[in-house]
Amino acid sequence: MTSVYVINGPNLNLLGTRRPEVYGSTTLADVEELCRQEAGKLGLELEFLQSNHEGQLVDWVQEAGARVAAGECIGAVLNAGAYTHTSIALHDAIEGASLPVIEVHISNVHAREEFRHRSFVSPVARGIVVGFGVHGYVLALQGLHQLSR
Repeated sequence: MTSVYVINGPNLNLLGTRRPEVYGSTTLADVEELCRQEAGKLGLELEFLQSNHEGQLVDWVQEAGARVAAGECIGAVLNAGAYTHTSIALHDAIEGASLPVIEVHISNVHAREEFRHRSFVSPVARGIVVGFGVHGYVLALQGLHQLSR
């Protein structure tokens, strides 16, 4: 079965308790279940991952890129958290692995602090979903699936 990766960066393990006025009360486990259901509807196997460590995210991006090249995966939905705004390494990994990525953010980062307006992921992403809460993950999975056809 073809797979899809959903990769989550730092502090997303705190969903449901960290700034619920911004991120809501849904937990990361709830997001995983939401993604698992949507992936199933799309006929995809889900690889749902989270790490607070930049190097681990880079490793997963490279792994997903290799699986796309092998025809086993359609790409990744990536919520890089704060690394979105700081990680040239993630930018280079996405580009180097030729990984189709949909960048997703729970909040509208453009309506927040100035430092959140710059993304190192966006220039190498196939699409971007921001501000739809956790439903953005579903939209990102649907978009990635559509682009892979």
